[in-house]
Amino acid sequence: MTANSHASNSSASNSPASSSPAAGMRAAASALLAGLDEPRAALGHLPFEDDQSRRWIEYRPEPRPGASLSDLGPAQRKAAHRLLATGLSPYAYAQAMTIIGLEETLDRRENWVNERHSNDYWVVVFGEPDGDQPWAWRFEGHHLSVTMTVRGEEVSPAPVFLGANPARVSYAGRDVVRPLAPEEDLARDLLDAMGDGGRAQAVVADEAPVDIHSSVRPRVRVPIEPRGIAAVRLDASARTLLDQLVGLYLGRLPDEVAAREVARVNRDELHFAWEGPLRPGQRHYYRIQGPDLLLEYDNTSEDGNHAHTVLRRPLSDFGEDVLGNHRAARHTDRS
Repeated sequence: MTANSHASNSSASNSPASSSPAAGMRAAASALLAGLDEPRAALGHLPFEDDQSRRWIEYRPEPRPGASLSDLGPAQRKAAHRLLATGLSPYAYAQAMTIIGLEETLDRRENWVNERHSNDYWVVVFGEPDGDQPWAWRFEGHHLSVTMTVRGEEVSPAPVFLGANPARVSYAGRDVVRPLAPEEDLARDLLDAMGDGGRAQAVVADEAPVDIHSSVRPRVRVPIEPRGIAAVRLDASARTLLDQLVGLYLGRLPDEVAAREVARVNRDELHFAWEGPLRPGQRHYYRIQGPDLLLEYDNTSEDGNHAHTVLRRPLSDFGEDVLGNHRAARHTDRS
């Protein structure tokens, strides 16, 4: 299983002057904070111990902690985008920027009544990037939520949510914009490769849920029951496609972080489940689960033209893994 293997220059693009993703995040977060005036800093720089604000995911157009890009000047908005880029691979950053731009398309579709715009996104840094304690950052707004937690050179990269409304803009039957196309198309390729018997195991419900099952919960219910078909029951071609699909989600991350996440995946314990009809254009959902891994996709509203995707780690979301390492190290130091 590989992630982001086609983007060999992503590490350099994330932070030209840094030697690691964590260093790039520190530099970008520090630059952002240095450019915030006092009122914006009060919103965009919060204590790491503020768990209610830090353990947060909200992909709907709702109020959220942080400094709004609409209240920042051009230099500060660019600094926020540069911080976001440190947590995403080049192709995922392109997806994120397309998702942000779709706010203007959606506003037009809604006859401008909801006053959506592409600066309705918030950025917040928790703790001190230049200190020796864990810290975190988040970039979030409608259909985009990226949280990274950092301890030293360790980066804990979840949750990462990307959505799109509309999921597809077409002209004369041809796609003009479809930012989450690979996430749907690879899953359909996997279903095709399974054959009738595999699909019978993979499809666990005739109707799709109204949303991803993890929703906006700060903690995923553990475990969400592994359903569908086990990876060990797939033949070689289907297994390869499942690996590629997992790699696509993990490849949203910078190369070094993605490689670590791929190494954590136990391929033999993965399950793939599909809910809803199989025919394209209808509301559908799938998820992939493994130990401390949950990947979800849905296209279940707007008649199958409104997609949500998320990468979560139920045991390690919001830095629980690096915080556990931090607590263990402190305990060892005191013993």
